[in-house]
Amino acid sequence: MRFSAKWRNGFGLFGFRLFPLPPGERAGVRGMRRGSDVAARASSPGGVGSVTLVGAGPGDPDLLTVAAVKALAAADVVLFDHLVGDGILDLAPPTAERICVGKRSGRHSLPQEQINTLMSQQALLGRRVVRLKGGDPMIFGRAGEEIDHLDALGIPVRVIPGITAALGCAASAGLSLTKRGVSRAVTFVTAHGRDGERFEPDWARLADPQGTLAIYMGREQARAVGAGLTGAGLPADTPVLAVENGCRPDERRFWTTLGAMAADGVAAGKGPTLLLIGEALRAREAANDLAGVGAVMMAGE
Repeated sequence: MRFSAKWRNGFGLFGFRLFPLPPGERAGVRGMRRGSDVAARASSPGGVGSVTLVGAGPGDPDLLTVAAVKALAAADVVLFDHLVGDGILDLAPPTAERICVGKRSGRHSLPQEQINTLMSQQALLGRRVVRLKGGDPMIFGRAGEEIDHLDALGIPVRVIPGITAALGCAASAGLSLTKRGVSRAVTFVTAHGRDGERFEPDWARLADPQGTLAIYMGREQARAVGAGLTGAGLPADTPVLAVENGCRPDERRFWTTLGAMAADGVAAGKGPTLLLIGEALRAREAANDLAGVGAVMMAGE
């Protein structure tokens, strides 16, 4: 049974172990409140709530931190992204309002300015607001803009980290992103900029033969990445692992090389896709007998 299914009906904390509580005791758990209690708190004069930016991790609810679970259980309102994994919202109380703000590559249902306003409006009503973000809030999550907005209004804000996609996908595939004598650095890059902004990174700076690259939201820019890095001097046979829907039941891994990716892109579908690139991957590629370009693996294989 998955974590969210086991604990979404309430929990107690003892150290780092979680124990389900009988229904009769749930009223005493912070966050398990009746709708009338939430309304009374929200309408209380002068009561300022708070905002917690919570990292939902790469998709699997089992990878949430204990702090994230506690914050969700105490939430009056949850503002969540498309990239939040199935089952994670179930950890919020039934009385909590859930609002999809829809941030996903190329599919933003609300501009960032409106998300900022919505967060502050809810907090100024006296509510405990959880801003639930895929991965880690501080990695390509625009958390800095949200914190600045809340600080300017005097609204208390807290950040709970989550496992970012690069680390989750690497762990799922059994990869170490660093390796003694092979890779001494890891660089995170986003392939998605502002609307209309061209993807033109400094390829010479990124083409470090002793480093590993993690390209977030990289599917649509895969050809450009392959061409840019080989053009800057990385060997065409440098291993690449594309991970679609990382740490989810439908995760797919596609092995290729920089040269092949420059010509053909990657065969990932429409799900969020991360590109891992570098010599640190080569041993794992060989261990999986995937020297041939174009091999696809499902999670768990």
